[in-house]
Amino acid sequence: MVAGWPVKVYPVGSGGGGGSGGEPWTLGEHTLRLRAGDRAELAGLLSATNLQTTARQPGAASGQAAAPLSDRDGDGIPDPLDVLLGAKKTVLGADAYTGGYVKLAYPMGDVPRTIGVCTDVIIRAVRNAGLDLQREVHEDIARSPRSYPMVKGRGDPNIDHRRVKTLLPYFLRRWQAHTAALDDAADPLRPGDVVLMDTFPRRVGPDHIGIVSDTLGVSGKPLIINNWTDGTVTAEMDLLPFVPITHRFRIPPPAAQRPSRRPR
Repeated sequence: MVAGWPVKVYPVGSGGGGGSGGEPWTLGEHTLRLRAGDRAELAGLLSATNLQTTARQPGAASGQAAAPLSDRDGDGIPDPLDVLLGAKKTVLGADAYTGGYVKLAYPMGDVPRTIGVCTDVIIRAVRNAGLDLQREVHEDIARSPRSYPMVKGRGDPNIDHRRVKTLLPYFLRRWQAHTAALDDAADPLRPGDVVLMDTFPRRVGPDHIGIVSDTLGVSGKPLIINNWTDGTVTAEMDLLPFVPITHRFRIPPPAAQRPSRRPR
């Protein structure tokens, strides 16, 4: 954690044996097992006075602010960091920008992993944290169709969640909104935040989407994990100096589980 924000995951075992390997490391009343390289990295950072432990949090009640340590999929990784790791995986996948309508399975449908558009980066990244945008958006459209004037009829779970203009009302309704300013010290950009961007200033509203990286570009600003346009693959790009952010959102803690509904 840096300034109260999760930035990296280390496999940790208990001091009683097994765990992730390595010799026991005792810090005050806590004994950990870390890989040798991880211990060397943390040796100058951790001490008996600054080591804190916390119970795994499934999330706050509906309407409350998200705790940074909420963990909706129960994998021991905080949700914002899970989203960041999911986005990093899409960079490794280097899917080629390929638009078009694709019929998907439901729920948890996905286009072939070798292709995608900007929204598929978000879909795959948040799925790494246990959230299925396909299902979430489809059910929210059914719940409040007037909030989605761009959607016809009962919606289409094959494509609705893959459109930036359809994702915007969903994020406004369901996610935690944060300032779009780049220099707000009280509400800074955090790794794993989802940002909507305006690449065509003459058009109204955002038309692009990406995820804030934990890596800074040559501009000194965070890189944005995204799939830019025809001819590109998913990558970390230094977009913030020249592409304005219109909205920024953060994954919320999980609400009470709802039964999945198949599209009618």
